[in-house]
Amino acid sequence: MHAETLLENGWLYTGIDAGPIRASLAIADGRIIAVGPGSSLEDVVGAETRRVDLQGQLVVPGFQDAHIHPVFAGIEMLQCDLTGAGTAEEALAVIAEYAASHPEEPWILGAGWSMELFPGGTPLRQQLDAVVPDRPVLLQNRDHHGAWANTAAFQAANITAQTPDPEGGRLEREADGTPAGTVHEGAVDLFNRVKPEIPYDLAYRGLLKAQRELLAQGITAWQDAWVPVPEGGHADHLGVYMDAAAAGELLVRVTICQWWDRTAGPGQLEDIRDRRDAVAAAFEPWQLKASSVKVMVDGVAENYTAAMHHVYLDHHGHPTENRGIEFFDPQEMKQFVTAIDAEGMQVHFHALGDRAVTDALDALAAARLENGSSGNRHHLAHLQVVRPEDVPRFAQLQAAANMQALWACHEDQLDTLTLPFLEPGAEERHYPFGELAAHGSRLVAGSDWPVSTADPVAAIHVAVNRRSPGSDLPPLGADSQKLSLKQSLDAYTQGSAWINGLEEQTGTLERGKLADLAVLDANLFDLDPEDLHRVRVTQTWIGGKCVYQLGAAGSAAATHAAVAG
Repeated sequence: MHAETLLENGWLYTGIDAGPIRASLAIADGRIIAVGPGSSLEDVVGAETRRVDLQGQLVVPGFQDAHIHPVFAGIEMLQCDLTGAGTAEEALAVIAEYAASHPEEPWILGAGWSMELFPGGTPLRQQLDAVVPDRPVLLQNRDHHGAWANTAAFQAANITAQTPDPEGGRLEREADGTPAGTVHEGAVDLFNRVKPEIPYDLAYRGLLKAQRELLAQGITAWQDAWVPVPEGGHADHLGVYMDAAAAGELLVRVTICQWWDRTAGPGQLEDIRDRRDAVAAAFEPWQLKASSVKVMVDGVAENYTAAMHHVYLDHHGHPTENRGIEFFDPQEMKQFVTAIDAEGMQVHFHALGDRAVTDALDALAAARLENGSSGNRHHLAHLQVVRPEDVPRFAQLQAAANMQALWACHEDQLDTLTLPFLEPGAEERHYPFGELAAHGSRLVAGSDWPVSTADPVAAIHVAVNRRSPGSDLPPLGADSQKLSLKQSLDAYTQGSAWINGLEEQTGTLERGKLADLAVLDANLFDLDPEDLHRVRVTQTWIGGKCVYQLGAAGSAAATHAAVAG
């Protein structure tokens, strides 16, 4: 067989070698047919072979994001997008401009504001009233565990001083109990019955917009960490994915995490199983599948809802009675996790606080006791704080550690809204990725975009350095928590491929595997660790086709030609 394409004159990081090798890579029918020195591949090169000169660039397996929210991100980019605001004033200016340019919208919806821009991380309704007094405004913060509303939104939802905090949520309040403007966790749902529904067209356009952004980051596969069963007239995200895949417009390889609704009870498993089976009947498993279930165990530390073993401290450093929120009774979670596991499905936990981590591991231990070793590849995401005694349990229970490595550094939100309110010594136990690796845990990687950038290179930089690019702050935690470049890169490629069940097809550059890869403008392994963030993706290939080319017309636009495989 002659190669259709030959990538030559560059470096290849195959994932099975210790580091990059000087080699060429031959592709035919969407797959890698040969890897080796250029002279050894002449027998697969024909007159019609397209030869691509890499000019010394580095080829790596395509990045795979194991925890991401592309549809939500795309929708939010098409609404009032606050991710670029660096101050409270900038955020308000963006909101005012968006409202002025969209007079037809009955509500101003969007997301992306950062908590550190506002005192205590809690902006006020009066700030929104000053720029949008005539319509309801509801804007989720960047981590999507809270929202900012104006007075008109509270009035539309009939939320008053007499409205109690819902189970699993909290309203910030003024002295007389009136909602102050910020709502946390389950309290965001109080607006659901009155805010506009997300139409199908917006969700579909959002998916394709997100895909363009992610292809420019070298991402060739992802696990969508929150695909809910639609309510009312809201677009069905699973249906959006299926339609895009059937139309040939979904180019990446996607694993769907179906949302476990904490109010729906165990009966929801039947619908989840049926939706999984419907996808499996229509698509190849390396194209689209819905075989994972997302279980949100707790909240986030910034608003004191991450479930901790130790109590949070108050602003004076004194212990409170708050240990965060567990969204499920631990015994109940053992039962439904065991049932999900018995159905042959993966469980993808949001477990941020150390008590949430313990509860998730306990649930997996119960499932294993009941069902045996299922091989369903369960994983725990975020892992901001982990007790030392729980670290070895990951390997023992074959639970993967799903890292959001970009967060493992000192920055304003961590240093001002989190660390002062945790028990002494908690900083040393933050994001213990090196410790998990040392105890044999399988590492996979994701971004949680749009909570933070989807750029895998930026996340790898922080995993290796434990500080953000250009920061003069000390590394977060002990040096033993740093990962090597190989560990970090492998987590974002073959690690995530394994958690997505794609390791037989992708994750490394080997003969017979799908030609999913990214081309970087510099050899990561030749750089000082402090310079890793400077590397850029210049090309992204899926199934042997170049779907992104830096600087090409419509940069980051994907070809809609059918992708092999």
